Amino acid sequence: MESQNKLAESIRGHHEGILKEWVDTQLTAPTLRLDLMKESELRDESREFLTLFSHALIGTSDPGAPAWKATKDFLAQVAKSRALRGFSPYETATFIFSLKQALFGLAGTVNKDGKNLFTDLWTLTQLIDSLGLYTIELHQKNREEIIQRQQQELLELSTPVVQLYENILALPLIGTLDSARTQIVMESLLERIVETGSIIAIIDITGVPTVDTLVAQHLLKTVAAARLMGADCIISGIRPQIAQTIVHLGVNLNDVITKATLADAFLVALQRTGANLGKPLAPKKD
Repeated sequence: MESQNKLAESIRGHHEGILKEWVDTQLTAPTLRLDLMKESELRDESREFLTLFSHALIGTSDPGAPAWKATKDFLAQVAKSRALRGFSPYETATFIFSLKQALFGLAGTVNKDGKNLFTDLWTLTQLIDSLGLYTIELHQKNREEIIQRQQQELLELSTPVVQLYENILALPLIGTLDSARTQIVMESLLERIVETGSIIAIIDITGVPTVDTLVAQHLLKTVAAARLMGADCIISGIRPQIAQTIVHLGVNLNDVITKATLADAFLVALQRTGANLGKPLAPKKD
């Protein structure tokens, strides 16, 4: 306890010197990414972390203790910020691990006794390694959350529901349908049915590479949900190969209108809604 308190006081007493050496180490490291953050930001982050580090070290060197909460909360902010900016886990962890050089140098300067030097170096090694690994873990967690959010946004963008005509909606599907995407498809379609009061929804599967039993079940669930909202569905984009697959699978689409192309489905939808497109203009006479 006494040894680590002395170490903490030494860090606080040599704060500016340690900070300068640490920042210089980061600025000369191959992982430097001044394209993603300003040098002034790097200095500010380093200064704040060093201050929190030296305060937390007084009393305990256990990073799991309550005294280290503020330090770890700050590292959580750093990890999240750098994950959002595009830093790699290695580049983010270097922020912590590069502090070793400056702190080891301080320990060698203030300790004339070999035993005390070994104790300080071991304390610092355990602390920095633990905080560095904690930062990597947080960075990975943030990156996974970002990726999941981007995947969710891409799924929503890949299922646009467009209004083709009054009371007629179209939902062109591209790519593989799974349970998660089907849920988004269903929610998007139902929301648009409510917004527009449409009575016909065309689900175009031209861009769906394969139709198996699971995909067919997802389509039927979407059709059933739309009917509950007062809209009938037409499935278009039934290619010969998909038609054969559906027959072989024994999927019952008898109560669902199907068409080979979106254009054919649109014509049926116009007829069922009684839409009047008007007559084409007669050519002008000279």
